Amino acid sequence: MEERKFDVAVIGGGIIGMATAMALAQREHQSVIVLEAESELAAHQTGHNSGVIHSGLYYKPGSLKAKLCAQGRDLMYQFCAERNIPHDKCGKVVVALDESELPALDELQRRGTANGLANLRRLTIEEIREHEPNVSGVAGMFVEETGIVDYKAVTRAYGDVIRESGGQVQTQAKVTAVQRRQAEIVLQTQQGEVRAQMLVNCGGLQSDRVARMCGIEPAAQIVPFRGEYYELSDQASSLVKNLIYPVPNPQFPFLGVHFTRMIGGGVEAGPNAVLALSRHGYSWGKISPRDLAQTLIYPGLWRMAKVHWRYGFGEMHRSLSKKAFLRALRRLMPKLESNDLVPGGAGVRAQAMDRSGKLLDDFCIQQQDGIVHVLNAPSPGATASMAIGQYICQTALNQLGSKAA
Repeated sequence: MEERKFDVAVIGGGIIGMATAMALAQREHQSVIVLEAESELAAHQTGHNSGVIHSGLYYKPGSLKAKLCAQGRDLMYQFCAERNIPHDKCGKVVVALDESELPALDELQRRGTANGLANLRRLTIEEIREHEPNVSGVAGMFVEETGIVDYKAVTRAYGDVIRESGGQVQTQAKVTAVQRRQAEIVLQTQQGEVRAQMLVNCGGLQSDRVARMCGIEPAAQIVPFRGEYYELSDQASSLVKNLIYPVPNPQFPFLGVHFTRMIGGGVEAGPNAVLALSRHGYSWGKISPRDLAQTLIYPGLWRMAKVHWRYGFGEMHRSLSKKAFLRALRRLMPKLESNDLVPGGAGVRAQAMDRSGKLLDDFCIQQQDGIVHVLNAPSPGATASMAIGQYICQTALNQLGSKAA
């Protein structure tokens, strides 16, 4: 690296870290560097994302999550258009599978309307089938603002903007130590020493460990959950036109198994949500003794498991049984057969959990002198990345301003 002293260093080359660095780099007089441990950007959560541009349907009206999703969604469509990134504002159908889910569908419609979704449309089952002819259910809702994109391409484009604005992006630069040296923060990396006035931790799956490296106890621990997908065969892909979602279980920050047309072609079906045995555990065979031990000794995990163990076993059963996975998918689409499903990818969600066992479902940002820690940036993190990046950027600049004063 030619220059080793910066105003701000950002740890993490996922979409949140890159959006934050982009917002900082576009501010006048701010020198910025991104430090990414892997050999490429978007190697983990971002690169395994299903690619949905979320509308803001699910979130509590007035919450930070709802506001940032609405802002970020519009910015995402604008950015993709300006940078010629393939995307499609195709809309999605949310389906109530039986009468018991109608009150929850009503609540989604109320929330979506309160969050500014102007084109929500309630559907009868006959109207649902005009959008998705092969779906089963009793009622539904069409959400026009939802779309699809490749978030790895978006993240690379953020990198282009950072470099165009004079910033630097360094891969294979894992941070191994953080120290304070007078008024500076000194980071030891695999590529040498970096000094900065300000540090932003967007470490995703490693964010709590980075916080401890900086000398602060994080407000929550990362507990990795793996989401596994099947893909529809080429022949079966024609059964799905765009996006099909069930009414979600309000007790969990997961949206249930659904069908997602991908921007590059094909249809994903899933995911489930099972405890991963490594923070990079994209399969059952990927085990990290360190990660697993840290998860298993965390009291929050056992407090959550005590309450929700039935749900957890159901998710695990779907992971190990294609028949069980198919049965869950057939609730939405009865025509599916076993040979319609081929093994797909998997992603690991950096789920923040507090010591009481509560799964954090909103953004969690913790500050210390000269450092901003982004400990939880859940869905719609990718959708809202530019709005989140601007929010974190302003938080960091406020700290820099206070230090200068």
